[in-house]
Amino acid sequence: MILLYRILTTLIYPFLIFLIIYRKIIKKEDSKRFKEKIFPSCFNIIKKENRELIWFHAASIGEFMSILPILEEINKTSIKYEFLITTTTLSSAKLANEELKKIPNTQHRFFPLDVNFLIKNFLFLWKPKAIFLVDSEIWPNLIYLANKKRIPIALLNARITLKTFNRWMLFPSVAKKIFGLFNLCLASNTETKNYLTKFNAKNIYFNGNIKLISHVDKHATKNLNEKILLERRFWLAASTHEGEEEFCIKTHYKIKQRYGDILTIIAPRHIHRTKEIEKLCEKFSINYQTLSKNEIILEDKELIIINSFGVLQNYFKYVKSVFIGKSIISKLKNDAGQNPIEAAKLGCKVYHGPYIYNFKETYEVLEKNNISKKIENTKELSDGLIRDLENPYKEDSKISVLINNLGQKTLADTMKNINNFLLNEIN
Repeated sequence: MILLYRILTTLIYPFLIFLIIYRKIIKKEDSKRFKEKIFPSCFNIIKKENRELIWFHAASIGEFMSILPILEEINKTSIKYEFLITTTTLSSAKLANEELKKIPNTQHRFFPLDVNFLIKNFLFLWKPKAIFLVDSEIWPNLIYLANKKRIPIALLNARITLKTFNRWMLFPSVAKKIFGLFNLCLASNTETKNYLTKFNAKNIYFNGNIKLISHVDKHATKNLNEKILLERRFWLAASTHEGEEEFCIKTHYKIKQRYGDILTIIAPRHIHRTKEIEKLCEKFSINYQTLSKNEIILEDKELIIINSFGVLQNYFKYVKSVFIGKSIISKLKNDAGQNPIEAAKLGCKVYHGPYIYNFKETYEVLEKNNISKKIENTKELSDGLIRDLENPYKEDSKISVLINNLGQKTLADTMKNINNFLLNEIN
């Protein structure tokens, strides 16, 4: 089966080239760096001879942000390493270009297609000492070639859903072979730990979701719209998906019956959907504004559509109550939920719908500590928000302290496993 995968990926490689070029044309790939994914001559190798290279692959924004504290911790304890960070999405690459400026000895590249000769060249040219795949990034050619070259490889913050588990179990021997090649598996939840055990993975640990460890410095967070955010009653709907913006607009109207000057801010998970949300606002006769980076909110607007990446912290700092999306769409229930941790770290009360599969254990912790609340409909959400808005001023609370304490424990336990892994102390 693995041989078949290797053959198929090699055969379709020419078609994948055209696919990447097409994605570049429709602006879903970087216009200059897209070749990093498909041509060895464009890998742009830059290495320091006196340092050992550690490679982290994190597909998208959330995964990328979760590894930053780990990079910082390794840098604190050793000066012999440099770091290669690969991602796959355009949005994560843009964010990486900004965030990695703050961390020494790091550089970003796009992850090459998992085609045998591409990966072989990538490993030969970069010569990593160790590899970390984050979340659910399982690439058979990479895993097999790393094992063949005796490069230790770890699965960091592993996430396997029931749907994914069932797919792997269609080929149980293949699953056991692939997952058995990892030298370390750090699970993001107990469900994944159990699945990894069934796949005969070794050195499995569950220390908590590493997204708990991300640093949030509210004092360093700036927002050009601070004045209006401090003066007006407002709430935020973050990481919304198709179908949820209408839900939020209906909630807006219910709150407006109580507070006529309410400001609703919607930050869609994918900003390419901005035009779609604008049409929805026009349908409901909403006085909206699409806000790009470094723009000022106009005083006469009642709904703001965020049209830029990596700015949620700038709003979490000021908002008292947040609705986290991908949680009310029933067809997504087996892959539902977005990360509520960043909002909680900045002291927000978090509301969510009934579908939170991806962050079930995280929400259990938040709900147990009265940080989050499940809502089923617009009335429940609007009632909760109205209660919160009776005193719209955000005060320091125990929320941030609690989440940060959980994050510190997760970081300490995770770093113990990672340091042992890097020191080849794992059996």
